[in-house]
Amino acid sequence: MSTVREINLVLPEIEVYLVSSSIDGQLVLNLRSTLVNPVVKVELVGRGFLRWIEEDNPELDYNNSMVYTNQAVYVSKDQTFHIEDICLDSGVHTFDFHFSFPPSIPSTFTSKNGCISYFFQGTCCSRQIVLVKEMFTVARNCWSLRMLGVWESPGIQQQELTMLCLSAHLLHAGLSGVEARKDVVYFCCFSHGSVILRISLEKGIFCPGETIVLMTDIANRTCKYIRKVVFDVHCIVLYRGFSSRGEQHYLEDQSKVTRLEFQTDTAPFEAMRVTGALVLPKPMPVTSTLMENKIMAFRYELVGTSDLSCTTSTIMGRVPITIAATSEHFSVEQNTTTLHEMR
Repeated sequence: MSTVREINLVLPEIEVYLVSSSIDGQLVLNLRSTLVNPVVKVELVGRGFLRWIEEDNPELDYNNSMVYTNQAVYVSKDQTFHIEDICLDSGVHTFDFHFSFPPSIPSTFTSKNGCISYFFQGTCCSRQIVLVKEMFTVARNCWSLRMLGVWESPGIQQQELTMLCLSAHLLHAGLSGVEARKDVVYFCCFSHGSVILRISLEKGIFCPGETIVLMTDIANRTCKYIRKVVFDVHCIVLYRGFSSRGEQHYLEDQSKVTRLEFQTDTAPFEAMRVTGALVLPKPMPVTSTLMENKIMAFRYELVGTSDLSCTTSTIMGRVPITIAATSEHFSVEQNTTTLHEMR
């Protein structure tokens, strides 16, 4: 029978912890009998891990898949308690502990390819080890201008640098948005026209849980109705992994964070302006780079799309946005839109 009847960690009732903040808790140890020369400690651990499988050539008759993995340790702290008289009597013993979170750790994150997690771990060690873990969530609350999503992989970096240059140009010119024009030909009625879409945001930097207010102008210069415009916030994650041979590889994956649909019903040869709001979830990873997070990076886009009636064409607008913990860290607010057409 174990000498330790029960070991528990008592933490504040806080669902989300912010980096650079502090936490005070207790380790409660209940002993059946006297424990001689014990080691009692509490650890704060934060780490990330990722893994995915890719096929080198799917057209081959045999399976030639490659596994890519990576891991990182973001925080590892411990506090060992001093035991007087080198023994603990039977009964309940309470140990107070205090930890401060580092200012540069990434947010808690989970996906099919990887995760970033944080937990407390209490340990009582003598002749045997009794272990207890307490999981908790960490939300990122610092961000600097130098972190503006520049991917560190070939091919993707150039695309992101181009986007930043475009944003800087728009800010300098005092523009609040960019128009996209889509020319449409209707062979069924031998007519043609165009659709102009303009997306505007109040700002380009948002905090988790904040509301994105957007304004959309639609100029319908066709003979068909434009029934609907859909807006999605995409979280785009860039993973960096290594094969068993030490080969570095990147994987980009994206998921929809939140969605808004407008039933516009814009009549032929008319214009319409609609205003809506998207609420961001809380918590969520902030915009970051591989230099910070080591194994994965995050960026976000607000994507607006509209399917054009009686055609296979879609007009699409992409607005790069930044997710930060507090907007006070920024002296400049962005209001930029990058638009392109898709057929």
